[in-house]
Amino acid sequence: MGHILDNAQYIKDVRAIAESELPWGELKGATIAISGASGMIGSFLIDVLLTGRPDLDVRVIALVRNEERARARFARYLGDGSLVLVPADINAGVPSLDCGKVDYVIHAASNTHPRAYATEPIQTLLTNIVGTEHMLRFGLTHQMKRFLFISSVEIYGENRGDVEKFDESYCGYLDCNTLRAGYPEGKRAGEALCQAYIKEKSADVVITRLPRVFGPSMLQSDTKALSQFLIKGVAGEDIVLKSKGNQRYSYVYVADAVSGLLYSLLYGKTGEAYNVADEALDISLVELAKLIADYVGKDVVFELPDDVEQEGYSKATKAMLESKKLKKVGWKAQFDFYRGISHHIDILRAVRSIS
Repeated sequence: MGHILDNAQYIKDVRAIAESELPWGELKGATIAISGASGMIGSFLIDVLLTGRPDLDVRVIALVRNEERARARFARYLGDGSLVLVPADINAGVPSLDCGKVDYVIHAASNTHPRAYATEPIQTLLTNIVGTEHMLRFGLTHQMKRFLFISSVEIYGENRGDVEKFDESYCGYLDCNTLRAGYPEGKRAGEALCQAYIKEKSADVVITRLPRVFGPSMLQSDTKALSQFLIKGVAGEDIVLKSKGNQRYSYVYVADAVSGLLYSLLYGKTGEAYNVADEALDISLVELAKLIADYVGKDVVFELPDDVEQEGYSKATKAMLESKKLKKVGWKAQFDFYRGISHHIDILRAVRSIS
């Protein structure tokens, strides 16, 4: 298997974000700590900072759970001082680091897929509460300028039927007395904790709320429906749909998700939350399955989910984000569905064909 950083299309996607009209000068020479650094979003963000914008001379402190996987993913950044790899379970705390001032802290660590919600419910909840506090304390100890908390469309709960899309002020119903509630309730509590640190500790915190994200930096362990569709697509197999597929959600390609994070970080107001979404990527699950099946020349087939999958599935049937707030500061999506899906599949097929 080849390395994703050797793929020309992946590098083009990284550079597309690195060339966005952002105040990059604010990151010049900065030290940025990122939890969940080897995940789909964290790894793409690191590639933007270190491969896409080497002129910034950024130093990244990458907090990861799986050191072996992270060393393989970030091998070419190790040894030149641009990336410091820190194995850490942030629920237990952040290791004491002699790293001097840390300018920005980006909390990207979280379970983000159904099987993890069902099999690791304690960790899912605590990473967004206890882990968030440990990252906030770490940032304050190291004189951070700003903290970015990566939140989710899931904090909005179920659509009450009174809106078409969720803006940042919306609050829908959540049944907290369920196993599945650990993820959205954890994100809600994490956001509330950020507000508490703003008030009591004078922390500068901004929040980004992401929809369902996909892209070639996705982990193979991801069990979200779209992720499973794409795994099948890359393998050239029929796309398996485990429901009628009527659910309609917002999605975003990982490059645009990372762009949204950077716009929030560099333009956002303290204490504010910003949705990242583009209406061109609002689609039903069955339409999405068919789009991928058509691209790879396969069929959509239906199967019943197993008990563990069923426990982790979202009960929301309509969850689309309104992103006018972020667009007002200049953010816009660069990748429509066809471009994002085709890049995801083509990049991973190319990488996996290299022995």
